[in-house]
Amino acid sequence: MSSKTAAGAAPAKRIDVKKMTILAMFAALGYICVFVFRFKVSFLTLEFKDVFTTMAGFVYGPMAAAGVALAESLLEMVTLSDTGFWGALMNFAGSAAFSVTASLIYKHNKSFKGAVIGLTAAVFSMTAVMLVMNLIVTPIYAHTDVKTVAGMIVPLLLPFNLIKSVLNAAICFILYKPLSQALKAIHLLPRSEEGFKVNKKSVIGMVIAAAVIVISVVLVLVVFKGSFELVKS
Repeated sequence: MSSKTAAGAAPAKRIDVKKMTILAMFAALGYICVFVFRFKVSFLTLEFKDVFTTMAGFVYGPMAAAGVALAESLLEMVTLSDTGFWGALMNFAGSAAFSVTASLIYKHNKSFKGAVIGLTAAVFSMTAVMLVMNLIVTPIYAHTDVKTVAGMIVPLLLPFNLIKSVLNAAICFILYKPLSQALKAIHLLPRSEEGFKVNKKSVIGMVIAAAVIVISVVLVLVVFKGSFELVKS
């Protein structure tokens, strides 16, 4: 190998290390979020790790989102979860459905509109996937039948997964741009990474997203009638 080739390979290696560092940071932030803020509603868990999984996808694409979702699910399985493999499978399916859908759309349309469409599609994708996964997986680890789980769809599973995905989407919309700008400022993200600009339209979008968060929290209180609790790690 010539010295010229070796010199040319060095920058690529540094970029890979930086990328892995950023992805590990997003995975760690998602795990910390689960560790500190997770709530139980019946046997379901409300948390916000998908915010950071999706941010990883917005920066590096859908494959990165899937990788971070897998890392978070495995880490949660061996440290926090009491549902073992089946819980990890459910966590990965939901996170991947949300973050991969959002980042796949955003990858091809890095704009305000692309972020909104991506996150909206992610809400429906995650909700649908989790309903199917609950029908398939929940009967196995909960030792019940499909008919019983199907009876939970309208009163519990559908509203829970819809509200959870909406909350993650709204929080991600608010946090992504400020966090990406901060990472660029300290040279952890490449300057070539572009997205929707912070302007009047995006600020209005953030205000609407904040209102959606408030409404979603109220819906949690109303729909589940206070039947949720903070899980202490």
